[in-house]
Amino acid sequence: MATVDKILNALIGYGKSLFLLMLLLVGTGCASTPPVQEMSDARQAVQAAREVHAERYAPISLSEAERLLEEATRQLQAKNYRKARENALAAKKMALKARHASSSREEKERE
Repeated sequence: MATVDKILNALIGYGKSLFLLMLLLVGTGCASTPPVQEMSDARQAVQAAREVHAERYAPISLSEAERLLEEATRQLQAKNYRKARENALAAKKMALKARHASSSREEKERE
């Protein structure tokens, strides 16, 4: 019986190690692939902000979105995908903020 217990404990220990290895690989999987979708989304959001004249109505937010997108591009070229993804997501968020602010101000001017 002691031998069976030793074998079971060894298998459980091996299973834990395998599980931790899988978690590590999954966790780094996002960081090891280029953030293609995030970059595309950020570019589209910046373009959408420009189309509603954010450079006039929300220049600070638009400028920050453009800066973040440029930084994301630099990080992408350096293969720092985690940082590129973070900057792309931040650029999209800032561009959406600029677009919303610009749309709101433009509507108020029409009234």
